[in-house]
Amino acid sequence: MGLADYFKGFAIPFKVMFERRVTTEYPEVKRPKSVRHHGRHVLNRYEDGMEKCIGCELCAGVCPARCIYVRGADNPTDDPVSPGERYGFVYEINYLRCIHCDLCVEACPTEAITESKLFEFSFTSRQDAIYTKRELVVGDDGKPQQLPWEDWRDGDDTHTSAWMRATSPSGSAAYTGRVAWSGELGYGVRAPEPSQLEADGDHLAPDDINIDLADDGILGATHDHDHSGGHQ
Repeated sequence: MGLADYFKGFAIPFKVMFERRVTTEYPEVKRPKSVRHHGRHVLNRYEDGMEKCIGCELCAGVCPARCIYVRGADNPTDDPVSPGERYGFVYEINYLRCIHCDLCVEACPTEAITESKLFEFSFTSRQDAIYTKRELVVGDDGKPQQLPWEDWRDGDDTHTSAWMRATSPSGSAAYTGRVAWSGELGYGVRAPEPSQLEADGDHLAPDDINIDLADDGILGATHDHDHSGGHQ
């Protein structure tokens, strides 16, 4: 190997030195996260402050990593926690096991558990990695609780589990853009994700879409939640 070969080897580094850099100055500068990003879970509350979790344990049953532990209890008649007969008395997520598959979100019948866009959190002990209900339930303002070892940024708590608001039962286009979930404390009713045509900037005229709502079983359907009376 001669001296010329050394110069040939250094030619590539010198060439890319003047090209546009794609590296961001992490963690000071961060790239935008995907709308459907899977991050740290939150337990939501209705707009009247009542918890959405009814302690059904479906999330724990569907979890492939077996990282969720839930125990339900009967609601106190004088001061109910949730609008159902039961509520989530114990709720724990072990983030040393969690794979953020979002199956728990899909299984939840009350939209109680969703995933934020926060993924930058680390632990110095096993105890810190096991989140309890006290840490998962949103505050009185509806915002997720921000723990000392978490690096929250603007937008991490918005449009949580967005992919759940883009799916259509049986692939029916009749459900595109249709709101089928209840409001959340601090956020109200979250907007549905736009259709692929809207995302691509293409808009079809109403006459171009032939949808029979009656055949899809959604004609006249509503999704009203009234929890003013507490125990239903």
